[in-house]
Parts: sequence; structure tokens; C-alpha cells
Amino acid sequence: VTGDWKGVSVFELLLSQTKPFGNEERINMSGPSINLNPIAVQYLGIAFHELATNSAKYGVLSGDEGSISASWEVAGSGPSRTFRLTWAETDGPKVQTIGQSGFGSVVLKRVAPEAVGGTSNLEYGPQGIVWTLEAPFSGVEAIIAA
Repeated sequence: VTGDWKGVSVFELLLSQTKPFGNEERINMSGPSINLNPIAVQYLGIAFHELATNSAKYGVLSGDEGSISASWEVAGSGPSRTFRLTWAETDGPKVQTIGQSGFGSVVLKRVAPEAVGGTSNLEYGPQGIVWTLEAPFSGVEAIIAA
């Protein structure tokens, strides 16, 4: 909404979804400045909210140990450019597989990726949770009129 429905940057969206949980110093965000289109903002915002909420309940943000790395990039050139994003929690509490068919898993595995024409992978490892998203850059980028 603050972007006047023209989009918002990946950084601003991640920050808005993680800041309420505190511990910003343990969340490293890195990537190029990319403005997301309104559809990407809505669906990736829901995904980031699920990731942050689950982290506050079960992961890094639930304790005093560990960190989160949220990184994104654009690979390739021309119309075949690809947007890649990774949320990785490390050195937090031992992660148990969280409900495979719950709302959060459905959002992360199917709803958010499909909304931007992409795919995702959700892994539960001993180091923490890792969510990756890959989508055509055209499915996430905001077209800003001059």
C-alpha cells in the first residue's frame, strides 16, 4: 500500500514481515534492488510472514542462537532472466518436520510459487529450514511507467 500499488522492494517486504519478531540483527538480507509487482508483493509477503512466524515458533527467532540469511538474485539475461530467493536458517534449534500439509507448507510449496509462475523447495535439515524460490523475473518485477 505504501508503494501506491506500484510495487515494493524485496528488502522492504522482507523487513516489514520480519521486524515485528525482533532480532533484526540476526537476519541478514542481501540482493540487488528489485521492485516487486503487486501480485508478487501479496504472495511473497504471505510466504515471508509464514517463514518469520514459523521461525518465531520453532526456529531461529524462537531462541537466542542462530541466524537467518535471506538472499536474492537475478540470473541470466533478456527475457529468460530468473529471480532466485533463498531463506535459510542456520544454527537454531533442531528442526522437526512441520506439518507437510498445513497452511504454511501449502503457501510455501505451492501458492506463492505458482502466483509468480515459479517453483520452490522447502527443506528441513538439522541446521534449520531452507526455502528456495525460483521464478521468471517477469513474474515478479514491477513495471514502473515513466
